[in-house]
Amino acid sequence: MKSGISTPEFAMRFTSTPRGARLARRLVSLRLDEWGHAYDSPVNEAVTLIAAELVANAVRHGHVPGRDFHLRLTESYGTLRLEVSDTRTERLPEVRVPTDESGRGLLLIKALADKWGVTPRQPGKSVWAEVHVSPATQR
Repeated sequence: MKSGISTPEFAMRFTSTPRGARLARRLVSLRLDEWGHAYDSPVNEAVTLIAAELVANAVRHGHVPGRDFHLRLTESYGTLRLEVSDTRTERLPEVRVPTDESGRGLLLIKALADKWGVTPRQPGKSVWAEVHVSPATQR
């Protein structure tokens, strides 16, 4: 039985390149704005930053030649969930001590997201993050 309430969802496959990562990040911000989370809102900024880190990791560490990454953004019951999937299984993300050059991405995600994790899939993995939003954070 359907309740008549639709769950906003955006899903798309992107080329596993810096250009694909940039487009994914921009489209996440656009979708959030369309769903009532203004571009300059803390929610839009946080989820867009999480998206930027997850897609950059998919391109940098999860790239398999000839394979794209997949992004899915949903909003349900006051939670925004972002999932980025790639086809590389042997490189699982881990929070580590940052160096001068890298290692801050997952620390940022850990700080900005209410929950995050990794889910295996065939082939590869999905890295996801959830951010809880209150009605007051929408336009």
